Amino acid sequence: MSAPSAPVPAVPGVPGVAGNAAIQLIALVVMLAAWEVAVRALDVSPGKLPPPSAVFATMWSGRVALAGAVGTTLYEALLGLAAGIVFGVLSGISFSRFRLLERMLLPYFVASQAVPIIAFGAIIVMWFGNGVASKAVIATYLSFFPVAVNTLTGIRRVNPEEVGLLRTFGAGTMEILWKLQLPTALPSIFTAVRLAVGLAMVGAIVGEWFGASQGLGVVLLTAMFDNHVEQLWAGILLTGVTGTALFAAVVLLQRKFVWWHADG
Repeated sequence: MSAPSAPVPAVPGVPGVAGNAAIQLIALVVMLAAWEVAVRALDVSPGKLPPPSAVFATMWSGRVALAGAVGTTLYEALLGLAAGIVFGVLSGISFSRFRLLERMLLPYFVASQAVPIIAFGAIIVMWFGNGVASKAVIATYLSFFPVAVNTLTGIRRVNPEEVGLLRTFGAGTMEILWKLQLPTALPSIFTAVRLAVGLAMVGAIVGEWFGASQGLGVVLLTAMFDNHVEQLWAGILLTGVTGTALFAAVVLLQRKFVWWHADG
């Protein structure tokens, strides 16, 4: 299994990470400026769509509480994401090794993803209570499936001739897994983790809707019931920023550990 000698930049002529960050920052500034101008020019009611300046003012005045909310949700999401990655990778490996296990369980994994998260979340809270555990379990539930499927897909991309070659050199099942199958599957796994980080955030926030004293879910729910539109948008923006930061962290990890296939 060969690999290029160096990663390919994501933006021609510009270092990948720096180039993407610059493009995304420019796009963000343009969108916020357009939002501000449009709201003021069209005289949109702040009760329907406040200008970004009002949202940022609300974020600044409540920065301590909002920072705590971000930290709480991030902690719950990361716990669920870590468990989801472990469970997903182990499931994918197991399915690749035992076809009967795949035929028995994978359809039920697929069916579980069709269950509305609100319904499943209610059951999880009944089982685990209103603490961190229930939020982490919901985040795990949402994030493990893409990791499991992509791990299985990645392992099955391995050329059987390469497996046979390793066996002729005396490699056992575990050695083939660690030295050939998992490295081949890593790009697919990281692609799934990029998706899973957003799903883990959603899971943590939905879990907070069922009962919590702190977190972005609490911020969003409280703002909605209080009709505090600026606070609601502040929660939405912070959720997006946190999810984007997690996504970017995964991209950086992929560039470090799977540099020959780092396409983000």
